[in-house]
Amino acid sequence: MPVRSGSAEWNGDLKSGKGVVSTQTGVIKNVAYNFSSRFEEGKGTNPEELIAAAHAACYSMALSAGLSGAGHTVSSVRTEARVHVVPDSGGFKISQIELHTEAKVSGIDEKGFLKFAEDTKTGCPVSGALKSVPMTLTAKLIS
Repeated sequence: MPVRSGSAEWNGDLKSGKGVVSTQTGVIKNVAYNFSSRFEEGKGTNPEELIAAAHAACYSMALSAGLSGAGHTVSSVRTEARVHVVPDSGGFKISQIELHTEAKVSGIDEKGFLKFAEDTKTGCPVSGALKSVPMTLTAKLIS
């Protein structure tokens, strides 16, 4: 299996410094981040946004795999992950992750879908890596 990588460079102190983040594939290349984009509403990206995107992507793929592997026809799975960062003991921490997913799936009822959705919350690899963070899930089967 491949090893995936990303990189970041930070210059300066916490409040006035700035950095760039990149991914191995170059899809994200030298995208700016700074104190304001991370802890306020400034322009640029931040690690928590990237974690949220990775988690949403992983969860959507894993839910689709589980459902289709059980013989259900998956048209789409759309997931939004919300990563909460809060002050903590002079620093910051990720305090909570909310997953909100909607899926269009044939051949399954609401109860069965919700079971797959909940099992996927703990089963996708990114969820596993983030298991120390409290995680909630809202899931909706759409027609």
